[in-house]
Amino acid sequence: MSGSDKTNGDKKGEERTRFGTFGGVFTPSILTILGVIMFMRASFVLGNAGLLAAVAILIIAKGITFTTALSLSAIGTNMQVRGGGAYFLISRVLGPEFGGAIGIALYFALALSVPFYILGFTEALLLSFPQLAPYALLISFATAGLLLVIAFVGADWAIKTQFFIMAILALAILAFMAGAAVRFSGATFMENLGPAYSENPSGGTYSFWLIFAIYFPAVTGIDAGVNMSGDLEDPAKSLPKGTLAAVGVGFLVYLVQAILSAGAFSRADMIAQPYAILKDNALFGAGFLVAAGVFAATLSSALGSCLGAPRVLQAVSRDDVLSFLRPFAKGTPVTDEPRRALAVTTAITAGILLWAGLSGGSGGAALNSVAAVITMFFLYTYGMMNLAAFIEAFGKNPSWRPRFRFFHWSLALLGTVGCVAATFLIDWRASLAAVVLIAGLLVYLRTKTFKGEFADARRGFVFASLRTNLLRLAQMEEDSKNWRPTVLVFSGNPTSRELLVSYGIWIEANRGVVILGSIITGDLTKNAKHRLQARKQLRTFCEEKSLEAIPMVAVGEDIGHGVETLLQSAGLGPVQPNLALFGWSGESGRLGGLGKFLRTAHAMSMSTLLLRPGQDARELSAPIDGKRLPHRRIDVWWRGRTNGGLMVLLAHLITRNWEWRNSTVRVLRVVPNEAGRVPALEALESLIDESRVEASAVTIVSDRPFPELLREQSEGAHTVMMGFRVPEEEGEEAWHAGVTKLLEGLAPTVLLVASQQQEDLLTA
Repeated sequence: MSGSDKTNGDKKGEERTRFGTFGGVFTPSILTILGVIMFMRASFVLGNAGLLAAVAILIIAKGITFTTALSLSAIGTNMQVRGGGAYFLISRVLGPEFGGAIGIALYFALALSVPFYILGFTEALLLSFPQLAPYALLISFATAGLLLVIAFVGADWAIKTQFFIMAILALAILAFMAGAAVRFSGATFMENLGPAYSENPSGGTYSFWLIFAIYFPAVTGIDAGVNMSGDLEDPAKSLPKGTLAAVGVGFLVYLVQAILSAGAFSRADMIAQPYAILKDNALFGAGFLVAAGVFAATLSSALGSCLGAPRVLQAVSRDDVLSFLRPFAKGTPVTDEPRRALAVTTAITAGILLWAGLSGGSGGAALNSVAAVITMFFLYTYGMMNLAAFIEAFGKNPSWRPRFRFFHWSLALLGTVGCVAATFLIDWRASLAAVVLIAGLLVYLRTKTFKGEFADARRGFVFASLRTNLLRLAQMEEDSKNWRPTVLVFSGNPTSRELLVSYGIWIEANRGVVILGSIITGDLTKNAKHRLQARKQLRTFCEEKSLEAIPMVAVGEDIGHGVETLLQSAGLGPVQPNLALFGWSGESGRLGGLGKFLRTAHAMSMSTLLLRPGQDARELSAPIDGKRLPHRRIDVWWRGRTNGGLMVLLAHLITRNWEWRNSTVRVLRVVPNEAGRVPALEALESLIDESRVEASAVTIVSDRPFPELLREQSEGAHTVMMGFRVPEEEGEEAWHAGVTKLLEGLAPTVLLVASQQQEDLLTA
């Protein structure tokens, strides 16, 4: 377990009050499910959509929460669940970036739920006592204050309060359902089967999906139990049992309510006075019980959100996802109550209530608006929960061993698609805006370094995809059209050879793979730990420099043995290095080793590259102020297709990097007389055109020594590419002396290329 998880856990755990399945999960969940929507909007939904569409809405909404509950149960029984509820589960599967983005969205959904339920309570109170209308805003604030004080005292008091509330709620449901059953009429039932959407105060008429958006908060109560995960005695057992029980009971209650109401009340009454018809037609005139029930339901739901929202914010803050949230990680000394996070929730609640009061929307319009916003947040949260379960199951990590067996990855995928589809069907503009906001937050979080980073399931998902694709790739024939640079860079300690590493990255150009190779000399058994440490240092170097490269370290008896080990072992299956990049050795005494390395790589069908840093090496590897340097130029000296084709392609790949954008490539060829100039130029231009690369052809007519022409023509270049032949063992010294003399006095960086590619890469 990571340090983050420990921090996010129960650091005062032995002091905290622990709750079981009924008190900690089922009770807060069912009280939120059977809340404000049941009393204040269920009849409104039925009146607009008709019974058939209303039942369809119920099934779709409950289907989403049911698949989410299955996903939640599977994840929750596969790990040690701590505080933070849905955020904790998502972040431990999808990682801190996704978890942070969705955690913040979930917090706002729960924080907005507090004023939502308070507005529902206020609307019900004013309908019951119209004389209180002038005091609507004052009532809202007083209610919020009372609930927040209870939450401030702690979860123990809140849970005890909810038992009393549930008893009142049960009596209220019995009263209005019995009253509807007594009034049930077959004729009324048939009249209410089909839809008849009413006028929308915001413009136009209501539609199926707008009604769905208003109704969906009725099924979001599963969060109330999940968000108490840090306060449960046995989360792995309580979460699936309590959540699924609440989902099932909630579905039955809403279904029975829809059927009875469809046969008891007229469509006009259900749309105009959805709450009043329940209260006025209660059995034995027990309208006071219905009033007490709606008060209890709205207040208990608000209280559940008061408890859940701060705990989510506290969990996000403890994972150090965003630095400015750190103050909200602190809990109270003994019970670890998230009172600082509660203060933020209080501010949000006050702001929404003030907006609703000043806009004259303490009732219906404000309630519908906030409901639609909450629906969006919850749908994306549930979508991420299902996505997390899908990745866990589909990735086939051996660690995926949930105790909850009634789960399959296809259900999680269905839940994910359903959530996203529902948001776009409700309001594609708002959904797109939500996607942009969450994606923006995700992109921002991906730039952060998380000190307390924890293990997640993404690696398993990527591994499963990699395994599948590697096996498929191994069955495909290689051809030049699909050639990609896989560069093995013999970087050693990369901090002293950054230019070599930079060229490896530039040559790869996000089209292949770069492997940074380092060698440790000595006995393998004695240096095994040193090897792991060296690989970790290479990985740290890549992270600090934002390099997309794979570190690899080999232990050998000597450097030569280590190089041979890397050349043989680098890569995996069909992904093998096809380019070996070495640094140029200016000392002839070390040439024997380099020559052998070149011959070994060449024998293994790798093209070999030798890099000799130029006078502008520092400028090339570290652009000033992070900006690319203008007017960079690459000169490719053409002496035929043997090496020329690969050189032109590598020059093209280098220009695909942002540091080399707007740079120029010249392909130069020397001809001995004027008669050969035009044919040579036309041949080069034809080659460049056929190759589909951006380059210019240059022919030089001269019989002067090539070293003079090289220095004269390429003095202003930043990189010079020339072909070479891998030297035979007996000719190494002469070859080294010749190349040294050739490059003497040449300022630019030089890349020597010996191609082993049998097919023409340029015309593929």
